[in-house]
Amino acid sequence: MFNFIITLIVIFFGVILVASNIRIVPQATAFVIERLGAYVTTWHVGLHVKIPFIDRVAGKVTLKEMVIDFPPQPVITKDNVTMKIDTVVYYQITDPKLFTYGVAQPIVAIENLTATTLRNIIGQLELDETLTSRDIINTQMRSILDEATDPWGIKVNRVEVKNIVPPHDIQEAMEKQMRAERERRESILRAEGEKKSAILVAEGKKQSAILDAEAAKRSAILKAEADKEAAIRVAEGQAEAILTVQEATAKGIEMIKSAGPDQGVISLKSLETLAKVADGQATKLIIPSEIQNLAGLVGSMKEVGKTIDE
Repeated sequence: MFNFIITLIVIFFGVILVASNIRIVPQATAFVIERLGAYVTTWHVGLHVKIPFIDRVAGKVTLKEMVIDFPPQPVITKDNVTMKIDTVVYYQITDPKLFTYGVAQPIVAIENLTATTLRNIIGQLELDETLTSRDIINTQMRSILDEATDPWGIKVNRVEVKNIVPPHDIQEAMEKQMRAERERRESILRAEGEKKSAILVAEGKKQSAILDAEAAKRSAILKAEADKEAAIRVAEGQAEAILTVQEATAKGIEMIKSAGPDQGVISLKSLETLAKVADGQATKLIIPSEIQNLAGLVGSMKEVGKTIDE
């Protein structure tokens, strides 16, 4: 009975011992294993069993990409301007063994290396170049940090300059400069706008003058054509009137001829015509001899009439 109890106790402690040495490595994680104080292997995703009292887990390393936001670092530019710059480093552990045994406190080492590298790069740039060359700074820092951290099993994927904070007086000067630049651009844009407006107004006046000239020309042409047409119609009317008068005269003459008038009728018509002529403004009259003879005949007839009466 005693032996049975001892056996149960041994089995119980054996199960506990085995269970305590079973390890499950999750995704994106690696375990660094030491055996008797020396590195022996690296466990990756899956189920693993270590030897009790001989093997131990020296480190648990995450293989995910990590982000470190370092506090602002004071740096001095080439033209002796002191400013503060904070950076963000994106890194990933590629070799858990080197990360575990390569450097003590690797995050602190990366921070110090970042600050040193940043000071070296900014020290070669002037203030204006520093403010406009973030891409260059990021690229140079990533290249230098990636090369320096290779022995530590770390790969630096990206480095971003988060903020660049110049001194207060430099900020005020920059704001004044930007304000002056904006005012200059505004003046240029206003002048260009006024110039374009003047050009458009002049072009509009030119087009208006051209249209007015063309309208006046068309109006003159139409007026000339109208005057010409009116003159033609007046001339045609006058010609028709003359033709009508001539036709009437011809018909009158024809009627006189057809009536066969004697010499007395012709003489009387001549007298009527002479009376109409005498009513005019002429001061001299030329009387045909036939009419004179007729007048004498009429006078003689008047005298004969008087004698008969007596």
